[in-house]
Amino acid sequence: MAKITYIEHNGTEHTIDVESGMTVMEGAIKNSIPGIDADCGGACACATCHVYVADAWKEKVGAAESMEEDMLDFAFDVRENSRLSCQIKVTDDLDGLVVNLPEKQF
Repeated sequence: MAKITYIEHNGTEHTIDVESGMTVMEGAIKNSIPGIDADCGGACACATCHVYVADAWKEKVGAAESMEEDMLDFAFDVRENSRLSCQIKVTDDLDGLVVNLPEKQF
């Protein structure tokens, strides 16, 4: 289990426990975190679960694979630390992870 903090574009923080094995997106959807739409249900076929991984966590979360990078082309305001939350598997090592949500999802 890992505590993950989701920070909305307006600064509102939501810290929740997410079970290991789930994705960061699944944790958000299960806990009704606003700002993550997940239109494709986690199939890496849209970019509506786009998040910004806090710099301190980029290495632990790892880099996006090519399919995810392709989908990020469709995301709003992509940055160096952009990831699709459906592609981030939660492990105990991610306890304390912080992700920021973009102003909007496409």
